[in-house]
Amino acid sequence: MKKEISIFERPESLNGYDTKQYLEACGNLSWFDLVTAMPSLVFVVTGWKSNGKENACLHSWSSFAGSGADNFICIMGKVDKGGHMYQSLKETQVCVLNFPSKDIYDRCIKTIGNNEFETDEITASGLTAEKASKVNAPRIKECFLNMECEFLWEHELFEGSKEVVVGLKAVNICMDRERYDQSAFGRYGKNGYLYQIDQPTNPETGEIAPINYGTVEPGAHLEWITK
Repeated sequence: MKKEISIFERPESLNGYDTKQYLEACGNLSWFDLVTAMPSLVFVVTGWKSNGKENACLHSWSSFAGSGADNFICIMGKVDKGGHMYQSLKETQVCVLNFPSKDIYDRCIKTIGNNEFETDEITASGLTAEKASKVNAPRIKECFLNMECEFLWEHELFEGSKEVVVGLKAVNICMDRERYDQSAFGRYGKNGYLYQIDQPTNPETGEIAPINYGTVEPGAHLEWITK
């Protein structure tokens, strides 16, 4: 049986914490983030800060779309206008999206804490910075896929929002050879792309399932029979 869930009506607490404070502490989330728990790809955005130090930002809430043979666009859906990543993008107009597998995810998480302006954030987190091929930005050597991008545009999520949607265009991709073949390492399964899962929550009790990330297991081929 389906039930209607309002964005304005929610439990007073989430796992024992005040709901409003919990959502703000988790990155200015909406109540519907936890109700839907929709997964999205995890990657680390890298660039140069104005002082020449490495910038690295663990990111999700994004989508990717090809439009014609020559255009592959990343739509980053939640970029804080007060953060180093936004400042770097505006100053340099480029960045690299680095896609980790689970074996280095613990180090990628450390980029959240190693975010001081004077810190080389990639190196401080135990990862290796290397030069990108087509843009002036560092990329992460340990990530199995690196997508070098140019800044296209930005738009507020809503009028007065402190966060923006950013459009990027991919101009180069670097991928580990072992990922080419899905029967080897591939891009899916337990060693492939990581997805952020926003803490699936019971909308009536406020009980939160302790899930952090997930992977995708490819299913059997299904013919597209549309009629």
